[in-house]
Amino acid sequence: MMKSGVIVVLSALAVANGSPEELQAEIQALRQQLRQQKVLIKEQGDRLLEEEEAQSRRLQFVDAATLSTQVAAWDTTTYNLGGAMDSLWLCLCGALVMFMHAGFAMLETGCCRAKNASNVLMKNLVNVCVGTLGWWLLGWAFAYGSQSGTELFGSSGFFGEGFYTRDASGNITPVSCGSDGCQSTMLSWFFQWAFCTAGATIVSGAVAERVKGPTYAAFAFVMTSFIYPMVVAWTWGGGWLAVFEGVGYMDFAGSGIVHLTGGVSGLAGTVVLGPRKGRFVNPEEFEPHNLPLVVLGTFALWFGWYGFNPGSTLTMKTGNDGALAAQVAMNTTLAAATGGITVFVLRYFITKKYDVGGLCNGILAGLVSITAGCGSMECGSAFATGLIGGFVYQGASMLLQKLKVDDPVDASPVHGFCGIWGCMAVALFDWGKGFDHYHGWSGWSCTPGSDGVSCKTGANGTGLGANVVMVLMIIVWAGLLSGISFFVLKRTRMLRISEEVEETGMDSHHHSPPKAYSLSAAPATAGAV
Repeated sequence: MMKSGVIVVLSALAVANGSPEELQAEIQALRQQLRQQKVLIKEQGDRLLEEEEAQSRRLQFVDAATLSTQVAAWDTTTYNLGGAMDSLWLCLCGALVMFMHAGFAMLETGCCRAKNASNVLMKNLVNVCVGTLGWWLLGWAFAYGSQSGTELFGSSGFFGEGFYTRDASGNITPVSCGSDGCQSTMLSWFFQWAFCTAGATIVSGAVAERVKGPTYAAFAFVMTSFIYPMVVAWTWGGGWLAVFEGVGYMDFAGSGIVHLTGGVSGLAGTVVLGPRKGRFVNPEEFEPHNLPLVVLGTFALWFGWYGFNPGSTLTMKTGNDGALAAQVAMNTTLAAATGGITVFVLRYFITKKYDVGGLCNGILAGLVSITAGCGSMECGSAFATGLIGGFVYQGASMLLQKLKVDDPVDASPVHGFCGIWGCMAVALFDWGKGFDHYHGWSGWSCTPGSDGVSCKTGANGTGLGANVVMVLMIIVWAGLLSGISFFVLKRTRMLRISEEVEETGMDSHHHSPPKAYSLSAAPATAGAV
């Protein structure tokens, strides 16, 4: 009907405007267009039908077993990727922490006298090697082994036992992936090993220039296999301090666990040893002999601290993990710079001279102070932590000198006293809303209440109390055991070098070559201008 109407209209137009031949041509052209449109409509219909059939096939019912298999495969892929990111992150950060030993060696060597440089370097190397064996044989097991409900120390994993996964045939296989990713025990062992040996090295600086090499090696083994691991078992290992009063202690990267443990052990050692001969009679003879090494060591330690603190996130699976690591790095940087400038200015007011060594130790004081709270405070609080840490270090350093306690590198004021302050600062400056909400280990979130959803109230004071208990326990445990160890060695005459060796230097008596380097000017050559 419609087509006939169109033809009638066209015919009328043709009659009015043209001849019959023209009309016939117009009708033929119109019919051709209609046939082309029919072909296009059919093609579009066929394509639509094909798409509907394809969509129907995609929406076919998938049985539960198939769906479960597909989801499991996807989860495995996701967990594998997360495990790979964690492994990359912790291997890198662990290597940075290990590089801190270069900083310790340079700083300690520069602060001591040239005649004992080889001995200081040797002690730092031996500390890492012996500490590694102690951590592998006993330390890891005491720190992170299964505690079997005791909440005091671990009892599995000695000599690396149980670190591997085996299939039904007994072949070693990669770790199985779960909701926590694919982190292997070896990965955790490596990262925590770097912390363990770093804590032991702190003692090396405090007792430098007067302790026998084999004796210090024996103490380093005890430190890394028993004293330090027990502190870790109570805290990072999930022991009784981790669940104290339902909130637990808070020490993100080790102001107390690592630095206070090393600092108080070093203080015990230097008190038992007594000062170096003439230290408080001719103090100018005991000034750092090589400030370039001191500065180099300080920069190496600061650099390594970016593995120490950001690496303590222990994971890098999500954007939030990355943001927390960045926040930690920023806080670490601010506190280090603030602590350094604070001590630098204080020393200038006291001596009216620029003290580069004081600036270096101020930087380290800021780093130690922020280590506990770098993951749970704002940048303004990190600035305040570094500022107060500088005052704490300077006051402690002056106190030990007044008491005639000879610490060649100020290890105890930096790591011990600032470690205590860091454990207090983490609770005082927690970035929870007001003073009622407490974040602690929860990172960006508040500590959950009993319902697991709302924020736990009043936890800030509980967290501070838990950290006070942690500090006291570390002082008693590490200080007492280290003091007893050094005292027993002293009574058996196995601790301190003889007065003759101390006078001439350990390098010339016990090392080959007898000098680490020569400080004398090179002789003039013939014909030199």
